[in-house]
Amino acid sequence: MRIAILGSGGVGGYFGGRLAATGADVHFIARGAHLAALRERGLRIESPNGNLHVPTVNATDDPTNAGPVDIVFFAVKLYDTDAAVRMLPPLIGPRTIVIPLQNGVDAVEVLARAIGKPHVAGGTAYVSAVIAEPGRIRHTAMSRLLFGPLPGQTSGVLKELADACAGAGFEATLSERIVVEIWTKFVGLTVFSGMTAITRCPIGPVRADPELRAIMETALHESITVARGRQVPLPASTFSDVQAATAALPANARSSMLEDLERGRPLELPWLSGAVVRIAEEVGAKVPTHRLIVSLLRPHVAGRESG
Repeated sequence: MRIAILGSGGVGGYFGGRLAATGADVHFIARGAHLAALRERGLRIESPNGNLHVPTVNATDDPTNAGPVDIVFFAVKLYDTDAAVRMLPPLIGPRTIVIPLQNGVDAVEVLARAIGKPHVAGGTAYVSAVIAEPGRIRHTAMSRLLFGPLPGQTSGVLKELADACAGAGFEATLSERIVVEIWTKFVGLTVFSGMTAITRCPIGPVRADPELRAIMETALHESITVARGRQVPLPASTFSDVQAATAALPANARSSMLEDLERGRPLELPWLSGAVVRIAEEVGAKVPTHRLIVSLLRPHVAGRESG
């Protein structure tokens, strides 16, 4: 099985690196200093689950060098989606499946319009990982990958991917209810990312403060209301499940949006709390907490170049 990682940052670099360490045929598509480091020194992962170093990796900035593959992990930041979509054609063969591992709930639709629904599966990831420096991924929490066929599709090559992930050092699940899984991740992430970003704190101080915890719970109710407004059949236990997952996070767990905010990078806000607000308007729901999150972070959406 040949796997391309389109977007070799925290998410793509972590899962792709662990697969490469097992001997899987993984091709990293990267750019700039990160690409140079991958070519010169390979990929390092620092993780509470065990550090690893893959001294030689396939790394390129030109997808034609990878050629058609079986699986593409589409793991670019949401604001880079349009540019990354234009890089997909050389990677697509007759049986290629592209799995978006992006935040938000729009990726499947965007990719299906661009390359055709038969080439797209659903996917989501629970992982806290960033590029600590070029060629080095720092993983701090969670290590779970979910993927599955969209309604009306068969599992096909996804079963082969599940086999390839076995023994790679992370939890991989082939799900037959991937749409629900994507939305379950969304309702929790919108709260985690929004609250850690507006407070500039990891999750520990947020959940330890009674007033902040109450705001977080209100935001979670709003996200779930929006999902139900979209007729997503979330389990009745979603609220308590997300709360339990949040309580289990290490106190130092930080959202990628907080990392981006502190580094002066663009934010995925329009696809997270911004999407909650947008969908709430479509379904007639009220989401004042997420509106506040959007308002507080709006000056930083474009990164430091926004002035």
